[in-house]
Amino acid sequence: MFNQYFKKLKELLTTVEEVEGKSIKAAAHEIAKCIENDGIVHVFGCGHSHMIGEELFYRAGGLVPINPILIEDLMLHKGAVRSSQLEQQNDFADSFMGNISIAPNDVVMIVSTSGRNPVPIDVAKWAKKQKAFVIAITSLAYPKNVSSRHKDGHYLFQAADLVIDNHIPIGDAMMELPDLEVSFGSGSTVVGTAIANGIMAEAVNMMVEHQFTPPIFKSGNADGSAKHNRELINRYKNRIPMLDK
Repeated sequence: MFNQYFKKLKELLTTVEEVEGKSIKAAAHEIAKCIENDGIVHVFGCGHSHMIGEELFYRAGGLVPINPILIEDLMLHKGAVRSSQLEQQNDFADSFMGNISIAPNDVVMIVSTSGRNPVPIDVAKWAKKQKAFVIAITSLAYPKNVSSRHKDGHYLFQAADLVIDNHIPIGDAMMELPDLEVSFGSGSTVVGTAIANGIMAEAVNMMVEHQFTPPIFKSGNADGSAKHNRELINRYKNRIPMLDK
């Protein structure tokens, strides 16, 4: 069964690579431009989607100016059921977005596979009010088949400047068995992290092409990395407090 799961993932990643390549390059262009102009890339998601922000943050070989918007009430460890209920609550984003410093030259990446819940949509709208560029990673299968929970009937793809479809089927789970009534084997996290890392790799290449040195962390477990990383942390810690609390 794990072979079949891997096969499904490979097929899904190939689809994303072929169909979303243009959008991934466009996202990389916006991120390269943002970083070259001293901007910050903010990453937001609820539930499991918040892991995309953690994946990119303070990552060996990763870009430094990444600010994950980690709201504990929307994460699973403070109560899984409660976090889902809050994600579906209209205007809940107002309770935390006022504390997030978003500048006009920033990029905000928002991850929500269903794209139907109010909080990710409202975060996108809040970011756009601050003149930031909003990238959504979502599944466009959902708006065709399920209703929005937003008070205005909107979906995440409608609130973003650029949309990358992760091509995840409704329900996320990709595997089935004849004797099992429910599907299983989720794919959104694997595909989401691949998309996000692919965007960043492309952005690094673009910055180098522009003769701009991309700010990239070295592994803390590699000799000689401490000075390099400290200089980068000092450059960005005022806008990303989690780097050096």
